[in-house]
Amino acid sequence: MKDPTSAAENGIAPEGTPTDDEIRAKVERLLSELTLKDKIQMMSGDGSLWKDGPRMLRAYNMRPIPAGAGIHPHIPGLRFTDGPRGVVMNHATCFPVSMARGASWDIDLEERIGEVMGVEARALGANFFAGVCVNLLRHPAWGRAQETYGEDPHHLGEMGAALVRGVQRHVMACVKHFACNSIENARFKVDVQVEERSLREVYLPHFKRCVDEGVAAVMSAYNKVNGEWCSQNAHLLREILKGEWGFKGFVISDFVFGVHDGERAALSGLDIEMPFTEHYGKKLHRSVGRGTVPESVIDEAVARILTQQLRFMELEKKSHPDERCVACEAHTALAREAAGKSIVLLKNDPPPGRSAPLLPLDPDASKRILLIGELARVENTGDRGSSEVRAPYVVTLRDGFQAAQQRLGFDLEFVDGADIDRAARCARQADVCAIVVGYTHKDEGEYIEQLWLRKGGDRDSLRLKEHDEALIRAVSAANASTVVVMIGGSAVITESWRDSVPAILMAWYPGMEGGNALADVLFGITNPSAKLPCVFPKSEAQLPHFDKDADSIVYDSYHGYRLMDREREQPAFAFGFGLSYTTFQYSDLKLDRTVIAGDGNLEVSIQVSNTGSRAGEEVVQLYVGCEEPGVDRPVKELKGFSKVALEPGQRRVVKFEVPAMSLATYNPDESSWSIEEGVYRVYAGGSSREEDLSSARFRIVGGGNN
Repeated sequence: MKDPTSAAENGIAPEGTPTDDEIRAKVERLLSELTLKDKIQMMSGDGSLWKDGPRMLRAYNMRPIPAGAGIHPHIPGLRFTDGPRGVVMNHATCFPVSMARGASWDIDLEERIGEVMGVEARALGANFFAGVCVNLLRHPAWGRAQETYGEDPHHLGEMGAALVRGVQRHVMACVKHFACNSIENARFKVDVQVEERSLREVYLPHFKRCVDEGVAAVMSAYNKVNGEWCSQNAHLLREILKGEWGFKGFVISDFVFGVHDGERAALSGLDIEMPFTEHYGKKLHRSVGRGTVPESVIDEAVARILTQQLRFMELEKKSHPDERCVACEAHTALAREAAGKSIVLLKNDPPPGRSAPLLPLDPDASKRILLIGELARVENTGDRGSSEVRAPYVVTLRDGFQAAQQRLGFDLEFVDGADIDRAARCARQADVCAIVVGYTHKDEGEYIEQLWLRKGGDRDSLRLKEHDEALIRAVSAANASTVVVMIGGSAVITESWRDSVPAILMAWYPGMEGGNALADVLFGITNPSAKLPCVFPKSEAQLPHFDKDADSIVYDSYHGYRLMDREREQPAFAFGFGLSYTTFQYSDLKLDRTVIAGDGNLEVSIQVSNTGSRAGEEVVQLYVGCEEPGVDRPVKELKGFSKVALEPGQRRVVKFEVPAMSLATYNPDESSWSIEEGVYRVYAGGSSREEDLSSARFRIVGGGNN
């Protein structure tokens, strides 16, 4: 039986590339023409820590970061650009952060975003985009949560694979950070202790999905896994990635502090040290000379690097995107679409004395609108570490309201909210209040500490700042028609104020067009369709242990909705939850059979109808659980999702195929995947909440091991 995390054949090449045999022949010829010094030079970034390091701190990745350039006339070398909310170089299109795009649950949209990122990378001189981040969100306090798509392996894998497909129509893509990287402050020291079964079932499947999609490269993580640094972890890199998964691409280190022992890293499967030569270069050359690193290891690494460069060279020959396409009108329009489809409507009740929900706002009925909060006028697109995109402009939320004011004709007043009493007095004079609260790069993101600067890192609390919570309570007491817009990279605890307001939106870090997109949602131009990619808990007691300064930490199989299900806890807002301005009804859940073999497939269908008065999009979710498992496993796990657009009154049958092998568990004693015989339950509906799901049973017979 194949590995159940497989989703496509490994090594899918972009259209128009040479055949595998042609590439192999070229690689062999080039290897024969390179000296050992040349080959080792290809295994490091071209810069110098002392010369280029300070420049990188001042303005990271404004130009492509080269590796292996100028060695041979027929070898282009790598020209690196970072991500993942857009191309980091120059002044590119800044999309919503990955967590926001994860909330869209929109595979087609993410692929289109990937294509824009690939085009802009090419136009700005890069051929290698390292912006496919699929690290699993184990705890929402993680500072770089915004850089990934969410908490579920299946969801992560499908979103990451979509980005890979789009990007690799133009440049090589790199998936990161391999593996178990989800603590920021302690990333350079923490040792993640994880049992093999949890590693295989929870923390690796999304990486394998991207490998199966043909991703060109994998970036190792800073942290240790089970006592060994990821950059020299032979179990991860040689045994699993390159051995079991058959990965044909190359592995690069995370930057600067990603390599600890050059010999061990090379022997364990790290192909390129980035962005400078510290542990490879002359040191690696000496290791080959004394026989502690066989030259065959060097040849294998260089062959992998060359293979991927040759795969993509044909794309460079066929198209030459002009730099004028960068942040052009079509690309910024896509950023606005992405932001609109990423904003989650968490609550939308009628204010006291009204029968209709507060949103969407009616400018005819709400002539006086008060916008409150300093974040409404801040250019707040997220972390300012390695993922920062320097957009040519940013539409703040205040800008978006002002543009809507010009179109719709309401009166708009703004107060920054610093003086809570003044904000409450102004609120009494308004028809509607919109409060913007949350975080910035100073509160969460990549942890950067220098003599003169400290920013980012893991959050100390999932609550809003005390001032923000007090502001919400005071304004909502003064004006019951209050909507709260939250900005941030992952979950926010809302318990102290959630019941005091009728409407709540999660806008994440919405990118350069975020202000326009938010106004589109608030005034009903865009019907919200996003769903949470992670649980929003009622308290941190509902979450796994998190220690941002840990030297060692244990990761198990339970977090997010899996942990909530096991403990029978109710979060504030469930995984997969999100409201719309229309309503959807599910019916007629069907299985094409009630018994399948261990190597069989189950077809599931369910009908979804738009029962409201507006066109809208719904994310149909499919979960599967084993009713009486012989081994410990989650109550249910996401196994499929589909976003469908429906006009009022329209209905559609949504179908899913569930291979029995996708329900297998890993047996560490036998180093194999096994399918357990027994009764399983399918759940389908609009979120992971029990009340939002229909269910049906089926049985697997004839299970086994691969």
